[in-house]
Amino acid sequence: MKFASVRLIAADINAMVAFYELVTGQTAEWLAPQFAEIVTPGATLAIGSTETVAIFAENSAMPGANRTAILEFMVEDVDAVVDRLSGTCALVHAPKLLPWGNRTFQVRDPEGSAISIFMPFTDAAKARFGLR
Repeated sequence: MKFASVRLIAADINAMVAFYELVTGQTAEWLAPQFAEIVTPGATLAIGSTETVAIFAENSAMPGANRTAILEFMVEDVDAVVDRLSGTCALVHAPKLLPWGNRTFQVRDPEGSAISIFMPFTDAAKARFGLR
């Protein structure tokens, strides 16, 4: 099995796509007016409007309702991303070193989902991520 993507449902798809383009530094591919993808080397982030929910099943997903997941993006330089995002979104916490060796900070996307931007910081973390 291959983990293919994470799909977020957005009340304002344009704001969500613009936010994730800023976070990733990549341009989204719009496959339809209500669906876009940002393909990164590690995974694909799919963003659908609320209109797409009806295709699956009523109430199968709701924008702004998730507080159980954290989307994580690995970067080369956490401080550079902090600077780039400064003032554009709500900061959850400033950069800090986690017990497993990553340096990270968190923000919230326009729908309120937590986004963690991290870099392997300790030698052990660098070795662990070098194997992926």
